[in-house]
Amino acid sequence: MPATRIRLQSGADATLAQGLAAIQREMKLPVAFPSEVETAAARAASQPRLPALDRTGIPLVTIDPPGSMDLDQALHLERRDDGYRVFYAIADVAAFVAPGDAVDAEAHRRGETLYGADSRIPLHPLALSEGAASLLPDQLRPALLWTIDLDAGGEIVAVDVRRARVKSRARLDYAGVQQQIDAGTAAPLWSLLREVGELRQRGEQARGGISLALPEQEISVTDGQWQLDYRVSQPVEDWNAQISLLTGMAAAQLMVKGKVGLLRTLPPPDPQAIARLRLTAQALGIAWPPAQGYPGFIRSLDPAQDTHVAMLTACTTVLRGAGYVAFDGELPAQPVQSALAAEYAHATAPLRRLVDRYVGEVCVALCANQPVPDWVRAALPALPELMQEADRRAHQYERQVIDLVEAVLLAPRAGETFQGAIVEANGADRDRGNGHGGGGAAHGGVVMLRDPAIEARVTSALPLPLGQEVTVRLAEADPVKRVVRFELVSGDRGASTRASPADR
Repeated sequence: MPATRIRLQSGADATLAQGLAAIQREMKLPVAFPSEVETAAARAASQPRLPALDRTGIPLVTIDPPGSMDLDQALHLERRDDGYRVFYAIADVAAFVAPGDAVDAEAHRRGETLYGADSRIPLHPLALSEGAASLLPDQLRPALLWTIDLDAGGEIVAVDVRRARVKSRARLDYAGVQQQIDAGTAAPLWSLLREVGELRQRGEQARGGISLALPEQEISVTDGQWQLDYRVSQPVEDWNAQISLLTGMAAAQLMVKGKVGLLRTLPPPDPQAIARLRLTAQALGIAWPPAQGYPGFIRSLDPAQDTHVAMLTACTTVLRGAGYVAFDGELPAQPVQSALAAEYAHATAPLRRLVDRYVGEVCVALCANQPVPDWVRAALPALPELMQEADRRAHQYERQVIDLVEAVLLAPRAGETFQGAIVEANGADRDRGNGHGGGGAAHGGVVMLRDPAIEARVTSALPLPLGQEVTVRLAEADPVKRVVRFELVSGDRGASTRASPADR
């Protein structure tokens, strides 16, 4: 399914605020930090452990979505002989949080930051995540400074990470930088980022890696007006993402060589799943030459076309099973992240994800030829299960918030009709009271509306062909129940569509 980025004005809608509170109660989420955690964070924020190594002369900058304050990464790139040098500063959470202290214990309970509408439930108190630990501009900060040397083809030739004090020069956003690039007024840094990003993209392609270019669902409220849209990421976002991926791969290389650490893994696609995808492409009328591999086919798809979005959505089914694996002394049997076709680790977002702090600590120790700290080694075995549960909770929260936002958005539009396309078609299931007669068989699927940008479940008495354009009527949109229900208009094969928390 398309990724979702929610951008709302604070307090934009009372119904939304009430719904968010209900979701948080139902999921028993830790909205507020205990007083002792806030106190400990405030004390730590006033007493950072600054490293002796001074690298404030490196002109680092941050680039993030507009308004971001929890800034984990700052970057700078330089030419090096016939290659490149990448500086990537990562917020040093361990400069503020000690093993076993109140902030650390609470971070282990949370696992990662949860995002939903105009609020978020952070991993760390704001005194750290948006204050003293964040790589805000013109502030002296402790960081894990990665120095990664690349050859002319963008491949890693040397890696180093060590603690250093740094100072970011500017807090930039993707749209602003992309405008400067398009206008030809951008700083030289962004030309280098483009070079390295495109080299890394080509390297990914050569390895057999893939990137699913699904459009994002953006939800915004401006002056009380709701808007949902799909958007494709801007080039600078993709180039910047390659720097994060590069660092994660460098971290994995260090840990595999040192035989200790924590990897992010994804099993290879099941050949039967690939065979099913070929049948899906045939049903959609999309050419997939027999000699063309799965990664090459993915790169040929255009997310601006509905049938290609349907195909991209179907392709997500073979990228399931992501997890974490810890190891100490013996390498894991399956260490690869198959979508990247490389070993990989989460290392670049410690303000928002617990595991990144541990990966950073392992890598700093390995680069210094020092033993990995005992507190890190002791925690490694439990981290995969802890992070899997945190990921599950984050996905559930995001999905429920989207259900709520869609219901709030559509509530005033009951009875209106909308155009959409079938992007997922499943087999027949036994009827469950969907209006097709008790005990009958119903064919399920998903319809994607383009305006507004919503996906909804669809059932039909007849098979739903992928890519079919349909017209649906909004029968119900209830923000309290977080339910949206569409029905196919008369003559459109008698199907009905429904989106609710139970369906997602």
